[in-house]
Amino acid sequence: MGDDDNIDNKYEELLLAQIEEKGRANQSSRGGHCGSIMGHRIVNHDLIEGHERLYRDYFANPPKYEDRLFRRRFRMNQALFMRIHDVVVAHDTSFVQKRNVAGRLGLSSLQNITDAFRQLAYGVPADYVDEYVQIGESTAIESLKKFITAVVEVFGDEYLRAPNSDDLKRLLAIGE
Repeated sequence: MGDDDNIDNKYEELLLAQIEEKGRANQSSRGGHCGSIMGHRIVNHDLIEGHERLYRDYFANPPKYEDRLFRRRFRMNQALFMRIHDVVVAHDTSFVQKRNVAGRLGLSSLQNITDAFRQLAYGVPADYVDEYVQIGESTAIESLKKFITAVVEVFGDEYLRAPNSDDLKRLLAIGE
């Protein structure tokens, strides 16, 4: 074995020792690992309470807030919201409430779709409705992406098409 090989081996050993030392330092500074992403803090959301609050406030009979406030907060009436909700849930089963591996109930379809609508209606960041809807930022982003995809796939041909000549005439008449 030549001197170059010994130098390479010692260099590799030093690098490996440094990597292991950094790993130990990171592990001790985190105070242990729990969750799927190393170093991320886990927030236990009360998903059931979030669904119940949302349901009581807007969807119960009678709801806490009247139709006028629903329309103001969601930028549409409740019948339209529920039509879109029902079609999206039927189209994409990821919006259906399920149990996780531990047996805990996940987010309800109302929580997922309310979050997506509020992000779109108000242009707010994904974590803005976290405290009310009880949905985490990464889940909110994923729900929004799936919601937009479902809406385009279901309603795209009818509502997201280019305007035809009748549409243009109507729009020009409104503009005058």
